[in-house]
Amino acid sequence: MPLDPQIVAVMETVAALGLPANHLVSPEEARANGRARPKAPGAAVAQVIDRTIPGPDGELPVRIYTPEGAGPFPGLAWFHGGGWVVGDLDSADSAARNLCAGADCVVVSVDYRLAPETKFPGPAEDCYDATQWLAANAAALNVDPGRIAVGGDSAGGNLAAAVSLMSRDRGGCSLAFQLLVYPVTERDVDNGSYRDNADGYQLTRDGMIWYWDHYLADAADAANPYAAPLQAADLSGLPPALVLTAEYDPLRDEGEAYAAALQAAGVPTECIRYDGLIHGFFGMFAAVDQARQAVAHSAAALREAFSAVPV
Repeated sequence: MPLDPQIVAVMETVAALGLPANHLVSPEEARANGRARPKAPGAAVAQVIDRTIPGPDGELPVRIYTPEGAGPFPGLAWFHGGGWVVGDLDSADSAARNLCAGADCVVVSVDYRLAPETKFPGPAEDCYDATQWLAANAAALNVDPGRIAVGGDSAGGNLAAAVSLMSRDRGGCSLAFQLLVYPVTERDVDNGSYRDNADGYQLTRDGMIWYWDHYLADAADAANPYAAPLQAADLSGLPPALVLTAEYDPLRDEGEAYAAALQAAGVPTECIRYDGLIHGFFGMFAAVDQARQAVAHSAAALREAFSAVPV
């Protein structure tokens, strides 16, 4: 279908900022330009606390969101997008708030180390450690340790899928769910959705090549399932998943391929393509009706998954 008219309006607003594409500037400039983009405020929650937790290489900043109510609540480790190169706790704030309020769960948003300063597997290890910290410190956070999920958008969806694999492989905490919002799942920049959406829809083929080049220390890492989850030989035993994709997104096909692979491995998985939308729509909830629906559906899927865990 054609582009959603509300998405077109958002794209025109972003274009009016006159910011160069990320792959044409340095990582530092790309981060500054990301901070300059307008962000809609998320839902109100009972409490927001910034702190640090132990990471694999020093202290790791996190932002903890607590919903209204008495608890104990389910917990969600949330990983922001940005191609592993840009993004921070502020760029993730609205999504974290919306999921905290909508799913009635504590959200731990993770400010993992960024590439190229920290290449794979550093960001994935940060997210894994933060998820294990959430489980180990559940009582202090008023969280039920048996109801913990992971989630993220774009590169954050990649990291959530990686953490699910890592937790299974390493005997980490049991995860109730994985919320994968237009996730990066492999380094294949020549598939159908890359050809169809190579340019003109904000996230571009050239941009993804730039992100991958900054993230991977070695081209061989593209075969590592913790970097590219679709490369995993075995996807069985992973937590149930919701995978969201967008019609006009270079990452559409790999997200849908990962959902199909999860289903083939016996993992309960729902995959929803949002027609007429582009990469990044999850953060456009204030202006795009379908984006609001996607956020609401994600929160409902988290609630359903949490309720399915025996108390």
